[in-house]
Amino acid sequence: MSHTTSARTRSATADSGSRPARTLVSTGAGNALEWYDWAIFGTFSPFFAHEFFPSRTGTLALLSALIVFAVGFVVRPIGSLMFGWFADRHGRRLALVGSVALAAAGSLLIGVVPTHASIGMAAPVLLVVARLAQGLGHGGEMPAVQTYVAEFAPAARRGRWASFIYVSGTTGIVAATVLGAGMSGVLGAEQMGAWGWRVPFVLGGVVGAYTLMMRLRLPERRVAPAATARGRLWRELWAQRANCARSFGLTIGGTVAFYLWVIGTPAYIVAAHRVPAAQALWISVAASVLLIALVPLFGIVSDRVGRRPVLLVSFLGTAAVTFPAMALLHGSAWQLAIALVPAMLFLAPFAAVIPAVYAELFPAGVRATGSGIGAALATAAFGGTAPYLQTWLTDSGHTHVFAAYVVVLMLISAAVAARTPETAGTVLE
Repeated sequence: MSHTTSARTRSATADSGSRPARTLVSTGAGNALEWYDWAIFGTFSPFFAHEFFPSRTGTLALLSALIVFAVGFVVRPIGSLMFGWFADRHGRRLALVGSVALAAAGSLLIGVVPTHASIGMAAPVLLVVARLAQGLGHGGEMPAVQTYVAEFAPAARRGRWASFIYVSGTTGIVAATVLGAGMSGVLGAEQMGAWGWRVPFVLGGVVGAYTLMMRLRLPERRVAPAATARGRLWRELWAQRANCARSFGLTIGGTVAFYLWVIGTPAYIVAAHRVPAAQALWISVAASVLLIALVPLFGIVSDRVGRRPVLLVSFLGTAAVTFPAMALLHGSAWQLAIALVPAMLFLAPFAAVIPAVYAELFPAGVRATGSGIGAALATAAFGGTAPYLQTWLTDSGHTHVFAAYVVVLMLISAAVAARTPETAGTVLE
């Protein structure tokens, strides 16, 4: 299917663009909440791990919690396929509403679930159920929001506009981290482990209700004709299998880098090296703010020079700094700070352009489904397991093995990027 624009779709774009600020705020607020709900599990896992896995202590308890963290990634492809199909067949707005509702419900359940001391093995089971709900919701959020914003944006500025997805998402992570740093500094480790860890999850569920109302007021985009028939949708998706493979290959490197440096490393430093939680989390906040500042700049650059060069800078740069950055992680807060600076510098180009690339690779009728499934599979297989692998291999003295694993994935993604057609400036249907 060619990337041409009809009078009908130009009219739909004009209608949806009548209130751009309100639309971006509504989509961004929901995206930030989704990422907040997703991130607080990793951020607060050192505090609640022993409440659900009392027979394990220290790193072993954290590893158990990180397994549950990774479980959410297992169902992300299902959520991506389910909500992506719904978005392609029935419209983007309702998919955005459903995804944020499911993620917020999962967060609220974690916040109120009794611990192992109260209900025994039912406690970790309910924790897994809640994490599965978060996984389905977050898996559905990404293809829906990426498609909505990319279709809403002018072709010549799509890189800049699509970079807002990771800006808002990382802002949600910053909110989670700031909350963790502030609460751990005020309450201390004992009270955080007893009840403080529940606060961010309950807050995520409550704020989700307000975000839900915001998204219900979003303007709807018309569904492309190819998406109105189930058989045509799956035939179109099969025809786009090469682009699904491209989205998978482009994601494996970036998702590992993101979950390694933004989520996994601060939690690992706290649990394994006994760095005070407040110190590690405030450093993580500063690094995430740096990422937020850099992402729009690379989005603008990609509109001028193309998506492919920006992706190559990200993958090859991350491969180059992985070994020296990980070598610094030996239990000192200042070493963590130094390691995170180059990590954020080379993560930012990927975060800036990948949402636009996903949308530009696919025609309208399967854009949400196609752009979501390959990325979700890669994130489930590589992103969700990154914190666990980092903790396990590093704790057992094999830091170099994990670093080599990250470098190999970066080089694979770089090879895929080099062979991916340039998509900047594509006029979407």
